[in-house]
Amino acid sequence: MSLNQRMEALARGVVNRQERHAVDLARAREQANLLHEQVAAAIARFNEVVGSAMPDLQVTVTPPRIDDKHLHALEFDLERGRHRAIVTIKSKGEVTLVGPFRLGKNEGPCRSFPFGEEAELADAMGEFLERFLEEATAP
Repeated sequence: MSLNQRMEALARGVVNRQERHAVDLARAREQANLLHEQVAAAIARFNEVVGSAMPDLQVTVTPPRIDDKHLHALEFDLERGRHRAIVTIKSKGEVTLVGPFRLGKNEGPCRSFPFGEEAELADAMGEFLERFLEEATAP
């Protein structure tokens, strides 16, 4: 078997294995897009208020992408300088809020919430964003 044939066989096996997760990953992608929209709107409001007075305090929200650690999850980041916070949406039906932390330091703390717990997640998201923004804008 040639190298190309071996890679083709491997790729077909990977695709077949991943197809079992397609429905759950699609559900996670929907949840990720919804949360990203909410967080991006909240951070846009923050940026609007601080932008005219202190443009260096602007925060970036990255687009959702496949999680850096887990193939069956998506994530997006909040960034300001070395400060990071991560929202991870897992295909197993869970949202994890990671951080805030500084780039190059250990990630954490983490809090997880099952899909469908919108009120609890909304409260936690507010606290999470406040903690991140306080740390990211501290002198």
